[in-house]
Amino acid sequence: MTSEKNFRMTLEYDGTRYAGWQRQKCEPTIQAEIEHVLSLVTRQSVTVAGSGRTDAGVHALGQVASFRCRTRLSPESLQRAMNSLLPEDIVVRDCREADNDFHARFAAVSKTYHYFLRNHLVPSAIERSHCWHIQKPLDVGAMRQAIGCLVGTFDFSAFEGAGSPRVHSIRTLYRTQIDDRGDGCWVIAVEGDGFLRHMVRNIVGTLVRIGMGKMPPDQMLRILASADRRQAGVTAPARGLFLMKVRYSDFIQDIEHP
Repeated sequence: MTSEKNFRMTLEYDGTRYAGWQRQKCEPTIQAEIEHVLSLVTRQSVTVAGSGRTDAGVHALGQVASFRCRTRLSPESLQRAMNSLLPEDIVVRDCREADNDFHARFAAVSKTYHYFLRNHLVPSAIERSHCWHIQKPLDVGAMRQAIGCLVGTFDFSAFEGAGSPRVHSIRTLYRTQIDDRGDGCWVIAVEGDGFLRHMVRNIVGTLVRIGMGKMPPDQMLRILASADRRQAGVTAPARGLFLMKVRYSDFIQDIEHP
């Protein structure tokens, strides 16, 4: 009998038409699509574990997932077979055998999210599902000052969405930055050991409020210390958020936005 193998794969997907990563009863999800295709390819029931649960409408260029199954197929053959059956908005970028104890979620060291803003008078027809369009000019210098305060280990309750599945709200952010992509387009990058539900989107909503001059940059620290979600800004739309990269102790899955 073929022995059970452990696989890890890197996924790219457009989350526009999905109700998030996690399998649900009546709505399409990324996990459900992948598990369905794997069941067709391997002719067995397969459960796929993702590095994290991206919300409805959130995209990924570097989501990592793991699964176990009995198969004689090579990782390359699995990848080709899955990509031939998956819908066009989900792609397996990489597939490889993993150590027996590897788990995409529990072995993750850090995750990097990018949030894309378009600060321009004119919207974009092409990027409308992949960025937050804001017409009013933003003070990006003030936004950079504010987001720099979040590097470190803190209680991020003030940026936590309701229903967050967590034991505690302490998280560590290793890196935050805001980069200019040109023509009024900006990317907010955040790397941390883990994220609460809507945490990145709530941070972005607060940054935009600061960029519009509706609160000073040092208000970010006061909001953080308050542990009060009501003090922070609105939740930024899901369409601008991408899971870009998941880091593990033995390798970095590094796929940059084209």
